Amino acid sequence: SIKMDLLHSNGVLIIQHLQRDYRAYQDFLNFMSHVGDPRNIFSIYFPLWFQLNQVVGTKMIWVAVIGDWFNLIFKWILFGHRPYWWVQETMIYPNQSSPCLEQFPITCETGPGSPSGHAMGSSCVWYVMVTAALSYTVRWKDKSAVTLHRLTWSFLWSIFWIIQISVCISRVFIATHFPHQVVLGVFAGILVAEAFEHTPAIQTASLRMYIKTNLFLFLFALGFYLSLKLLDIDLLWSVPKAKKWCANPDWINIDTTPFAGLVRNLGALFGLGLGINSEMFITSCKGKNSCKISFRILCIAASLATLQLYNFVKIPTHTEYLFYVLSFCKSAAMPLTVVALVPYCVHSLMRTTEKKLN
Repeated sequence: SIKMDLLHSNGVLIIQHLQRDYRAYQDFLNFMSHVGDPRNIFSIYFPLWFQLNQVVGTKMIWVAVIGDWFNLIFKWILFGHRPYWWVQETMIYPNQSSPCLEQFPITCETGPGSPSGHAMGSSCVWYVMVTAALSYTVRWKDKSAVTLHRLTWSFLWSIFWIIQISVCISRVFIATHFPHQVVLGVFAGILVAEAFEHTPAIQTASLRMYIKTNLFLFLFALGFYLSLKLLDIDLLWSVPKAKKWCANPDWINIDTTPFAGLVRNLGALFGLGLGINSEMFITSCKGKNSCKISFRILCIAASLATLQLYNFVKIPTHTEYLFYVLSFCKSAAMPLTVVALVPYCVHSLMRTTEKKLN
């Protein structure tokens, strides 16, 4: 406990240093925090990659969902505090002279802080993207191509680490994580992504396998929660702390609670399984149009545009269980749209156009 208090107090000094000396970069750091938001995986990264390479897109969803599930379990095990409430409750500062940490609209996360979900989600997904891009260049055999591969390797991994460091700094800057929590998140995300580099079975998973995986993840998390609750250990202990110490009650969002993230991810995985095993996917993405560049570009543009419309769908938060159900449905609809609905509509449009031309 003494070592952890020392780690936290040193982390607070780093946060104060960042908030004081990096004030000019506030907008950029807030932007990088949004870049690391796991929800961008489903609305931006996945639509782009799935239409370019279905293997990579499928792996991305699995990595994001399983990574976030492990993140939830680790958060429940580690009981990590967040800086913005820890400085208000710790007893290590004399005469109640606790440091003043500035808060922002995205500071008031309600779940435990260790490891960082943003850092973990960002590292695992960007790891998948970088390794996928490098897999194309590693096949080049001639001497000039090998040199180009090495340059590409250095460039892409440099970009990877620049993004991860920026996301980590941004999460520390807004006082929602201690430095050790973001570092743990980055390396945990890399481990999850690397594990899926050697798990080809996900590419041929049936809808039944998707449903079984969803049920296992949900029942394990729920069973873990209820088991510890029977032992009088409240895994939602962080929610009242967030509500108590957040500078603005309007910044508290039910979407940041532990179960909200779990439901959102399970919905995305179910939607992917439903889409990949649908007739619409087989007809469009496995048909003759799937190899055409025009088909893929249209699918990417239509998918990104359609998914942005989901941002206007506001789920009511007055009833918690209703929120979880609707959140699951909304999350399932997003990959289903990218995998099946949009490609099928584009395929039908192209086929109608070809018939008219003939």
